[in-house]
Amino acid sequence: MASNEKNTAVSQKSSIGWISIVLIIIGFGAFIYGIRSPHPEKAWQAYLINFLLWSAIAQGAVLFSAVMHMTKARWSGPLSALSESFAAFFPLSFVLFLILFLGRVHIFPWLHEDLHGKEVWLNIPFLFTRDGIGLLILYAIGFAYLYNALQLRADENQNQGGFRQMIYRGWVRNNRNSEQVKKKMTIWAGLYILAFTLVLSLIGYDLVMSMDPHWISTLFGGYSFVKAFYLGLGALIILAAITQIRKGQASGLEPSHFHDVGKLFFAFCLLWADFFYVQLTVIWYGNIPEETHYVIERTVTVPWNKLAWTVFIVCFIIPFVILINKKIKSKPVFMVILCSVIIIGFWLEHLLLLAPALSHGAHVLSLNVSDALITVGFFGLMLIAVSFFLKRFPGFSRTAEAGSPG
Repeated sequence: MASNEKNTAVSQKSSIGWISIVLIIIGFGAFIYGIRSPHPEKAWQAYLINFLLWSAIAQGAVLFSAVMHMTKARWSGPLSALSESFAAFFPLSFVLFLILFLGRVHIFPWLHEDLHGKEVWLNIPFLFTRDGIGLLILYAIGFAYLYNALQLRADENQNQGGFRQMIYRGWVRNNRNSEQVKKKMTIWAGLYILAFTLVLSLIGYDLVMSMDPHWISTLFGGYSFVKAFYLGLGALIILAAITQIRKGQASGLEPSHFHDVGKLFFAFCLLWADFFYVQLTVIWYGNIPEETHYVIERTVTVPWNKLAWTVFIVCFIIPFVILINKKIKSKPVFMVILCSVIIIGFWLEHLLLLAPALSHGAHVLSLNVSDALITVGFFGLMLIAVSFFLKRFPGFSRTAEAGSPG
């Protein structure tokens, strides 16, 4: 019986791997076809949108574990351990960032504009250097935190080679002292939270706000990292729900876990909307031409006005109305659907922020099949990264004590 279950699990993981590879090939093919077409800027636009979206998901999901550890939130249990699996996307995210350099001519419209003195900050070498260093620091801290977190779930059976052996040796060097490991986790968790706020703000300024170089919003950095945590929570809920559906009680996930993380998800739904509204209000009442033009173009003019309302309804109105219901938060299947819709909504939100700067004068919302296929490729990268992690560290939900960051 146990042997059959083990063979089934191996078969499922193998299937996920092959599906991921197929999705990646499809996305890569669509991207190559796009950049060789007469309008390569469309493919690069889709690439940038997906880089920002999927990187934010991974960064925000790992932040969940760091925050739970810092606040000693024991209720998070296996959810914290599951969220750590998204760190496997960090190396891919950094490589994807470097690839952006190849499309710089098509991505940054200000390369051929008079920036009125902003050239000191907005120049390609400095931009990629500071963002690259920022991402490296964030990801290095994230891996340092993960290295210590995994030690709490290390045992003799993991001393078999590769990553697990390295983690087990670290556990032995710490004299199998969980309190000593937790103190190190606290330091790295604090540093990750700090790096997350700074780097996500920087990325938001450089890769989103700079697309319209004459527009500025001091709230945009906060808006960027709140959005990333909101996205990370949504992806974590999807992963947890799928795990619970597949493994049942063996996953260690209870309805209370989904209810509690659902409340946190609801809170960040409100916080994101607050940043969205406050930023809009400050710009509107300030009535500075450089700032109001940005808002008017995206909320009043065709075709972006309909997209703006779609984003607001999908990312705030729908989850707000639904998540008020206490019972829905505890239903994994329903939460998978809701969180998936919200993530799609944020794909459209990135499109709303970026596309007008790259398509001035457009009267029709230009979306095509290649945008969807490139997105599918990025999803494949996330899928293969997370499944790789869970395959290497399958004991993520052994007990609430082992999985708890506190």
